[in-house]
Amino acid sequence: MSPDWNEPWFAPVAPEGRAVAQALARGETLPQALQLRGQCPVRFVPQADLSPGTAYEQFIFDTGQVPTRENLHDFFNGLCWLRFPLTKQRLNQLQATEIARAGVREVRGPVRDALTLFDENAALLQAPEPLWDALTGRDWQRLFVTLRPLWTQARLVLFGHALLEKLVTPYKSITAHVLREPVPMDLGDDLAAWDAWLAQGLSAPVLAAKPFTPLPVLGVPGWWPANDDPTYYADAGVFRPRRPDVPLDNP
Repeated sequence: MSPDWNEPWFAPVAPEGRAVAQALARGETLPQALQLRGQCPVRFVPQADLSPGTAYEQFIFDTGQVPTRENLHDFFNGLCWLRFPLTKQRLNQLQATEIARAGVREVRGPVRDALTLFDENAALLQAPEPLWDALTGRDWQRLFVTLRPLWTQARLVLFGHALLEKLVTPYKSITAHVLREPVPMDLGDDLAAWDAWLAQGLSAPVLAAKPFTPLPVLGVPGWWPANDDPTYYADAGVFRPRRPDVPLDNP
Protein backbone atom coordinates (compact mmCIF):
# COMPACT_ATOMS: atom_id res chain seq x y z
CA MET A 1 0.00 0.00 0.00
CA SER A 2 1.34 3.43 -0.99
CA PRO A 3 1.15 6.47 1.32
CA ASP A 4 -1.01 9.39 0.21
CA TRP A 5 1.56 12.17 0.49
CA ASN A 6 -1.21 14.79 0.41
CA GLU A 7 -2.41 13.80 3.87
CA PRO A 8 -1.49 16.43 6.48
CA TRP A 9 0.22 13.98 8.84
CA PHE A 10 2.78 13.11 6.16
CA ALA A 11 3.63 16.75 5.33
CA PRO A 12 7.00 16.87 7.16
CA VAL A 13 8.36 13.83 5.30
CA ALA A 14 6.39 14.12 2.06
CA PRO A 15 9.15 15.63 -0.16
CA GLU A 16 11.63 12.90 0.78
CA GLY A 17 8.87 10.27 0.74
CA ARG A 18 7.87 11.06 -2.81
CA ALA A 19 11.49 11.03 -3.99
CA VAL A 20 12.26 7.71 -2.32
CA ALA A 21 9.04 6.17 -3.63
CA GLN A 22 9.94 7.26 -7.16
CA ALA A 23 13.39 5.70 -6.81
CA LEU A 24 11.83 2.44 -5.62
CA ALA A 25 9.52 2.49 -8.64
CA ARG A 26 12.63 2.72 -10.84
CA GLY A 27 13.97 -0.45 -9.28
CA GLU A 28 16.32 0.83 -6.60
CA THR A 29 16.45 -0.98 -3.27
CA LEU A 30 15.21 0.89 -0.23
CA PRO A 31 18.73 1.44 1.21
CA GLN A 32 19.87 2.79 -2.16
CA ALA A 33 16.86 5.07 -2.50
CA LEU A 34 17.30 6.50 1.00
CA GLN A 35 21.04 6.96 0.62
CA LEU A 36 20.65 9.39 -2.26
CA ARG A 37 18.43 11.86 -0.37
CA GLY A 38 20.45 14.70 1.13
CA GLN A 39 22.81 14.76 4.07
CA CYS A 40 22.46 12.15 6.82
CA PRO A 41 24.87 11.05 9.57
CA VAL A 42 24.29 7.36 8.76
CA ARG A 43 24.33 5.07 5.74
CA PHE A 44 21.43 2.76 4.92
CA VAL A 45 22.42 -0.84 4.28
CA PRO A 46 20.53 -4.09 3.64
CA GLN A 47 19.22 -5.92 6.70
CA ALA A 48 21.58 -8.78 5.87
CA ASP A 49 24.51 -6.54 6.88
CA LEU A 50 23.42 -6.68 10.52
CA SER A 51 25.96 -8.89 12.22
CA PRO A 52 24.44 -12.02 13.81
CA GLY A 53 24.04 -11.62 17.56
CA THR A 54 24.54 -7.84 17.44
CA ALA A 55 21.81 -5.58 18.80
CA TYR A 56 20.31 -3.35 16.09
CA GLU A 57 20.95 -0.12 18.01
CA GLN A 58 24.52 -1.16 18.88
CA PHE A 59 25.25 -1.94 15.24
CA ILE A 60 24.12 1.54 14.19
CA PHE A 61 26.24 3.15 16.91
CA ASP A 62 29.34 1.10 16.06
CA THR A 63 29.17 1.32 12.27
CA GLY A 64 27.11 4.39 11.39
CA GLN A 65 24.95 2.10 9.26
CA VAL A 66 21.20 1.47 9.55
CA PRO A 67 20.08 -2.06 8.58
CA THR A 68 17.01 -1.59 6.41
CA ARG A 69 14.36 -4.07 5.35
CA GLU A 70 12.25 -3.66 2.24
CA ASN A 71 9.05 -2.74 4.05
CA LEU A 72 6.96 0.29 5.04
CA HIS A 73 8.19 0.29 8.62
CA ASP A 74 11.82 0.75 7.61
CA PHE A 75 10.78 3.09 4.79
CA PHE A 76 9.37 5.52 7.35
CA ASN A 77 12.29 4.94 9.70
CA GLY A 78 14.59 6.06 6.90
CA LEU A 79 12.47 9.14 6.22
CA CYS A 80 12.66 10.08 9.89
CA TRP A 81 16.47 9.78 9.76
CA LEU A 82 16.43 12.17 6.81
CA ARG A 83 14.07 14.67 8.45
CA PHE A 84 15.38 14.50 12.05
CA PRO A 85 19.00 13.33 11.76
CA LEU A 86 20.25 14.95 14.97
CA THR A 87 17.45 13.55 17.10
CA LYS A 88 17.68 10.06 15.60
CA GLN A 89 21.42 10.09 16.24
CA ARG A 90 20.84 11.24 19.83
CA LEU A 91 18.32 8.46 20.43
CA ASN A 92 20.82 5.94 19.11
CA GLN A 93 23.57 7.32 21.37
CA LEU A 94 21.28 6.99 24.40
CA GLN A 95 20.38 3.41 23.42
CA ALA A 96 24.05 2.50 23.08
CA THR A 97 24.83 4.05 26.45
CA GLU A 98 22.10 1.97 28.10
CA ILE A 99 23.32 -1.19 26.36
CA ALA A 100 26.87 -0.49 27.57
CA ARG A 101 25.59 0.07 31.10
CA ALA A 102 23.19 -2.85 31.42
CA GLY A 103 23.78 -5.11 28.43
CA VAL A 104 21.13 -6.49 26.09
CA ARG A 105 18.44 -7.98 28.27
CA GLU A 106 15.04 -9.49 27.61
CA VAL A 107 13.54 -6.68 29.70
CA ARG A 108 14.84 -3.41 28.31
CA GLY A 109 14.38 -1.22 31.37
CA PRO A 110 12.63 2.16 31.70
CA VAL A 111 15.08 4.25 29.69
CA ARG A 112 15.30 1.90 26.71
CA ASP A 113 11.54 1.38 26.81
CA ALA A 114 11.02 5.14 26.68
CA LEU A 115 13.58 5.52 23.90
CA THR A 116 11.81 2.89 21.83
CA LEU A 117 8.41 4.43 22.50
CA PHE A 118 9.69 7.83 21.44
CA ASP A 119 11.31 6.47 18.29
CA GLU A 120 8.23 4.51 17.28
CA ASN A 121 5.28 6.67 18.34
CA ALA A 122 6.25 10.18 19.44
CA ALA A 123 4.82 13.45 18.19
CA LEU A 124 5.88 17.05 18.73
CA LEU A 125 3.48 19.91 19.37
CA GLN A 126 3.92 23.63 19.05
CA ALA A 127 0.78 25.31 20.36
CA PRO A 128 -0.64 28.10 22.52
CA GLU A 129 -0.78 27.37 26.24
CA PRO A 130 -4.57 26.85 26.44
CA LEU A 131 -4.28 23.94 23.99
CA TRP A 132 -1.52 22.41 26.10
CA ASP A 133 -3.60 22.73 29.25
CA ALA A 134 -6.54 20.97 27.60
CA LEU A 135 -4.33 18.27 26.09
CA THR A 136 -2.51 17.34 29.28
CA GLY A 137 -5.83 17.38 31.13
CA ARG A 138 -7.35 15.17 28.42
CA ASP A 139 -10.23 17.60 28.14
CA TRP A 140 -11.02 16.61 24.59
CA GLN A 141 -14.15 18.73 24.24
CA ARG A 142 -12.24 21.87 25.19
CA LEU A 143 -9.17 20.89 23.18
CA PHE A 144 -10.92 20.15 19.91
CA VAL A 145 -14.27 21.98 20.06
CA THR A 146 -14.18 24.97 22.40
CA LEU A 147 -10.60 25.92 21.50
CA ARG A 148 -10.81 24.77 17.89
CA PRO A 149 -9.91 28.21 16.41
CA LEU A 150 -6.57 28.12 18.27
CA TRP A 151 -5.44 25.15 16.19
CA THR A 152 -4.63 27.60 13.38
CA GLN A 153 -1.71 28.68 15.62
CA ALA A 154 -0.57 25.11 16.34
CA ARG A 155 1.71 22.65 14.56
CA LEU A 156 1.68 18.92 15.24
CA VAL A 157 4.59 16.98 13.74
CA LEU A 158 4.68 13.20 13.91
CA PHE A 159 8.11 11.78 14.69
CA GLY A 160 7.51 8.07 15.30
CA HIS A 161 7.99 5.90 12.23
CA ALA A 162 5.56 3.21 13.43
CA LEU A 163 2.98 5.95 13.94
CA LEU A 164 3.47 7.15 10.37
CA GLU A 165 3.23 3.58 9.11
CA LYS A 166 -0.16 3.11 10.83
CA LEU A 167 -1.47 6.24 9.13
CA VAL A 168 -0.98 4.75 5.68
CA THR A 169 -4.33 3.11 6.44
CA PRO A 170 -5.81 5.56 8.97
CA TYR A 171 -8.32 4.59 11.62
CA LYS A 172 -9.89 6.63 14.38
CA SER A 173 -8.07 5.22 17.40
CA ILE A 174 -4.48 5.85 16.23
CA THR A 175 -2.88 7.65 19.17
CA ALA A 176 0.45 9.46 19.37
CA HIS A 177 2.59 9.99 22.45
CA VAL A 178 3.13 13.74 22.44
CA LEU A 179 6.31 14.95 24.12
CA ARG A 180 5.12 17.16 26.96
CA GLU A 181 7.87 19.69 26.27
CA PRO A 182 6.25 22.32 24.00
CA VAL A 183 8.18 23.17 20.86
CA PRO A 184 9.12 26.87 21.24
CA MET A 185 6.85 29.10 19.19
CA ASP A 186 9.82 31.14 18.02
CA LEU A 187 11.13 28.15 16.04
CA GLY A 188 8.24 28.62 13.62
CA ASP A 189 7.96 25.84 11.05
CA ASP A 190 11.73 25.36 10.66
CA LEU A 191 12.00 21.60 11.22
CA ALA A 192 15.78 21.69 11.15
CA ALA A 193 15.57 24.01 14.16
CA TRP A 194 13.05 21.65 15.78
CA ASP A 195 15.51 18.81 15.25
CA ALA A 196 18.40 20.68 16.86
CA TRP A 197 16.22 21.79 19.81
CA LEU A 198 14.89 18.28 20.38
CA ALA A 199 18.25 16.53 20.14
CA GLN A 200 19.74 18.93 22.67
CA GLY A 201 16.94 18.34 25.19
CA LEU A 202 16.73 14.55 25.19
CA SER A 203 18.45 12.67 27.99
CA ALA A 204 18.05 9.41 29.87
CA PRO A 205 16.51 11.06 32.97
CA VAL A 206 14.05 13.05 30.84
CA LEU A 207 12.86 9.97 28.98
CA ALA A 208 12.78 7.69 32.02
CA ALA A 209 10.18 10.06 33.49
CA LYS A 210 7.79 9.11 30.64
CA PRO A 211 7.30 12.68 29.41
CA PHE A 212 4.37 11.89 27.14
CA THR A 213 0.68 12.63 26.89
CA PRO A 214 -1.71 10.80 24.52
CA LEU A 215 -3.31 12.43 21.49
CA PRO A 216 -5.67 10.64 19.05
CA VAL A 217 -4.22 12.19 15.92
CA LEU A 218 -7.34 12.01 13.76
CA GLY A 219 -8.99 14.37 16.22
CA VAL A 220 -6.73 17.21 15.04
CA PRO A 221 -8.83 19.83 13.23
CA GLY A 222 -8.30 19.63 9.49
CA TRP A 223 -6.79 16.17 9.65
CA TRP A 224 -9.94 14.10 9.23
CA PRO A 225 -13.25 15.24 7.67
CA ALA A 226 -15.42 13.43 10.21
CA ASN A 227 -14.09 15.52 13.08
CA ASP A 228 -15.87 18.60 11.72
CA ASP A 229 -18.86 17.19 13.63
CA PRO A 230 -18.43 17.79 17.40
CA THR A 231 -20.08 14.44 18.14
CA TYR A 232 -16.97 12.78 16.70
CA TYR A 233 -15.26 13.43 20.03
CA ALA A 234 -18.01 11.76 22.06
CA ASP A 235 -16.42 8.35 21.42
CA ALA A 236 -15.02 7.59 24.87
CA GLY A 237 -13.30 4.48 23.55
CA VAL A 238 -10.92 6.77 21.65
CA PHE A 239 -11.12 10.10 23.47
CA ARG A 240 -10.75 8.68 26.92
CA PRO A 241 -11.18 11.01 29.87
CA ARG A 242 -8.44 11.11 32.45
CA ARG A 243 -9.30 9.00 35.46
CA PRO A 244 -9.23 11.01 38.69
CA ASP A 245 -6.65 8.63 40.20
CA VAL A 246 -4.22 8.98 37.26
CA PRO A 247 -1.70 11.85 37.46
CA LEU A 248 -1.45 14.24 34.55
CA ASP A 249 2.02 12.97 33.64
CA ASN A 250 0.86 9.38 33.08
CA PRO A 251 0.73 8.59 29.32
